[in-house]
Amino acid sequence: MSISLASSPTSERVSLDQHGAVLIIRMLRHDKRNAIDAQMTAALSAAFDRLDDDPTLRCGILTGGETVFCAGTDLSQGAGEPTQRGGAYGLIHRQRAKPLIAAVEGPALGGGFELVLACDLVVAGQSAAFGLPEVGHGVIPTCGGLFRGSASLPLALMKRMALTGLPVPAAALERHGLIAEVVADGTALAAALALALEICANSPLAVAAVLRAMNDVAGADDEAGWAATDAALQSILGSPDHREGITAFLEKRRPRWDRRPGLPAHAPEGRETR
Repeated sequence: MSISLASSPTSERVSLDQHGAVLIIRMLRHDKRNAIDAQMTAALSAAFDRLDDDPTLRCGILTGGETVFCAGTDLSQGAGEPTQRGGAYGLIHRQRAKPLIAAVEGPALGGGFELVLACDLVVAGQSAAFGLPEVGHGVIPTCGGLFRGSASLPLALMKRMALTGLPVPAAALERHGLIAEVVADGTALAAALALALEICANSPLAVAAVLRAMNDVAGADDEAGWAATDAALQSILGSPDHREGITAFLEKRRPRWDRRPGLPAHAPEGRETR
């Protein structure tokens, strides 16, 4: 059954559908590749609040469009302020008692990949790709991308993603255990729903206890990760690279990193500018 969010001023950014005890949360800003602005953050936060608070719900699925999951923060507007219960994007710092599955079709980039990392399980179409392109725009991943993926992925692969900005296909991340299942394109949501229904068949109290225990262990080093991320962010904010990267993005051109000696004068050939 479909659930209307007509009472919410941010409802055009997110739709909700309930299938039994499963809440499907779909990002709707397809014309902007589901880039996250302040309205999207507010809408996502409201959706996750509903998942947390509704006793009839036992599991959630976060998904995007048929060809793109999420391109990350809208660099032209920003993602808005972190929400009280969820933090950045309404999810990144949320303490959840119910499992959340990411159903990914197409690219999940930057903050989009960090949304995936904030979920408990990932189901992806075979053409899905995951990346941290922030360095190409003179910024850095600030929502867990610098440390959360390392729980499943080798450090060398995480460094490749973060330092080159190049995307990695779903199959590579499945081999290393970050993705639970890679399925045919167009079927990620259906496969995620089947997985969610399997979870919902179990004891709600036992599932919540297991999730809490596993997330407590996985997040034991998060404090150090957030501190290191904040230090990295402070070192680049207001720098020439930061200003040039954002300006180049808004002007739809390649950045020119010739503001300091020893740096390449432009982005490598073939690199896309988002």
